[in-house]
Amino acid sequence: MSEPTAFNLEVDASGLNCPLPILKAKKALAALESGQVLKLISTDPGAARDFEAFARQTGNELLAQEANGSAWAFYLRRR
Repeated sequence: MSEPTAFNLEVDASGLNCPLPILKAKKALAALESGQVLKLISTDPGAARDFEAFARQTGNELLAQEANGSAWAFYLRRR
């Protein structure tokens, strides 16, 4: 998997289903400073839709999402 951007924190939420990947992202983003980037890995099939909605609702920027087999990597910039 190619890295689209540098990130400050990586969280592996593999094996967790909704809403746990979102909750882990929310907690991790709270630990970051404004402008820093979180990389979250998820195997939840609905995660792509969930993270798009999460970014819209929270004002955090979804920089990229990449599929790698059954896993997804999401890159979120903290607002």
